[in-house]
Amino acid sequence: MSQTITQPDNTKITLTKSADYRDSYANSVQIRLSIWDFFLVFGAVDTDVQPAPDQIQITNFQGIYLSPQQAKALQSVLTQNLAQYEKTFGTISLDASSPAAQRFVVPSGPVH
Repeated sequence: MSQTITQPDNTKITLTKSADYRDSYANSVQIRLSIWDFFLVFGAVDTDVQPAPDQIQITNFQGIYLSPQQAKALQSVLTQNLAQYEKTFGTISLDASSPAAQRFVVPSGPVH
């Protein structure tokens, strides 16, 4: 199935899903970067397997490489959409003690 979108400058963009396209839910995103790429690793917190009260088990299922330009474009699109979401539904809070805020993982090391 394809979908065509016309941009304000009349550029037509056709979106097509590949045969292996799938939707997934992620509540964990880790980001690694190098001079050439941003590497986003998506995962889900495994609520059935928590080794200890102070530990979280995350199962990563997809890694996506983005150019720095695409990462900046993603930031812009997310900023616009988050502003619209908060205008519609209210402010999103990331209290440091909330489970969502604790799921941010900052791994070290370069992207290869």
